[in-house]
Amino acid sequence: MLSSSDKDRRDVRHFSEPLVSVVIPAFNAFRYIERTLRSAGRQTYRNLEIIVINDGSTDDTAKVVEQVALEDSRIRLLSTPNRGVAAARNTGIQEAAGWFVAFLDADGLWHQTKIEKQVNALKCLSPQWAAVYVLHYIINSHDEILRSCRPDVARGYIFARHLTFKYVGNGSALLVRRDVALEIGGFDSSYAAAGIGGCEDLDFELRLAARYHIEVVPERLVGYRQYPGNMSSNHLQMGRGALEVVRRSLAANAPLPKYATKSATNATQKYAFWEFRQARNTYLSLVTIWSIARSEPGFIVRLVLDKSLRLIQHCLRLVTTTANGQAPPRMNRSKFDQQIVPSPVERPDETEQFRRHLMRLAAVDAELSSMLEPLAKEFAPAAINHKPRLRSRTLESDI
Repeated sequence: MLSSSDKDRRDVRHFSEPLVSVVIPAFNAFRYIERTLRSAGRQTYRNLEIIVINDGSTDDTAKVVEQVALEDSRIRLLSTPNRGVAAARNTGIQEAAGWFVAFLDADGLWHQTKIEKQVNALKCLSPQWAAVYVLHYIINSHDEILRSCRPDVARGYIFARHLTFKYVGNGSALLVRRDVALEIGGFDSSYAAAGIGGCEDLDFELRLAARYHIEVVPERLVGYRQYPGNMSSNHLQMGRGALEVVRRSLAANAPLPKYATKSATNATQKYAFWEFRQARNTYLSLVTIWSIARSEPGFIVRLVLDKSLRLIQHCLRLVTTTANGQAPPRMNRSKFDQQIVPSPVERPDETEQFRRHLMRLAAVDAELSSMLEPLAKEFAPAAINHKPRLRSRTLESDI
C-alpha cells in the first residue's frame, strides 16, 4: 500500500509547457537526498512534479524528504516496502502525471538547465523519438568532479551501436515519454531478484532503443556519484548484470548481424572483466579474459602494456614523494554546482579502424530502422497535448 507524506495528490498548475515527472527512488539515502532534491527543484524548467519513492528505507530518508517538501509543493513522497530500484521506478512511472518522465538517482545531481534542454530537444520531434539523454561527470561524496564521461554520442535509431557503446551511461541522464515507458514494460525487477541488480538502466535503454529513436543533448549536465557502498561500487554484481542484460537483449532481438552481435559481446565482456578485476574475483576475471582473447588476441597485449605503463608511473610517483619527503598535494577539484557553465562536448579523436567499426554498426541500425518504419506509423503514440493525464496501465513488474 502506498502512503503519502501529506496529500495524496497535489494539483498540477497550468503551464504552457508539458509537465515533467521527476522520479527519484530512494533507499537509505539520508546522506545525499536533500542535495538531490534541491538540484531537481532548482531546474530552470519549472513545470515539474518530483516523486520520491521511499523504497523501505530504515534511516531518516523520509523525514528529510518531508522537510524539503515543506519548501517545495512539487515534491511528493510515496513509501513502499523494499523491492529494489526497478520496482521503485515503476511505481514512480505509474504515479506520474507528466507527459515526460525523468529519472534521478537519490545521490545524483543535475545542472539547472538539464530538463529545459531535454524538453526543448524532444518536444519538436515526431512521436517516433521517445527519449533524450545527456552526458555526465563522475563526482565524489563532496560533489567534486573526479572525471568526465567519455564523450561518445549518437542519435536516431541507435540500438546496435548502444549495445556496444552504451551511450546513456547512468540512470539520471534519461528523459522519456511516459507512454513509451509504460509500453515497453518499465524497468525489469528480475535482475535484482536474481542478485545481479545494477544494470536495469541499460536493460530499459536497450528495450527503448530497439523500438524508438533517441535524441541527445551533448553536454555534461549530470553529476553521477561514485563512493564506497553505492550500487555501482558492487563490481561483481555490475559485471554479471551487464553480461546478462546484453545476453537477454541479443536473444530478444535476434537475428542481428554477426558483426553487431560480436561487437556487443566483446565490449560487454571487457566492461565485465574490469568490474571483476576490481571485485578481485580471479575466477571470473580469467574466464572473461579467455573469452575476449579468443576473438580479440590483441586485447591481452594492450592489457600487459597498459599494466606496465601504470607500474612505471606508480614507481615514478614513489620516487618523487621520497625525494621531496612529503606526499603530493591534494588536487584542487571543481565542484558540480550551479556555477558550472555547460558547453558542447567535443568528439574524441578516432582512429580509422574505429570509424569503420562505427560505420558498420550505423549501417546495421539504418537497416533495422527501415524495418520498423511501417510499424512506427501504424502504432505511433498520440501527439503532445500538454495536459496532465490520469494514471494508466499497471506495469508488469509491480503487479
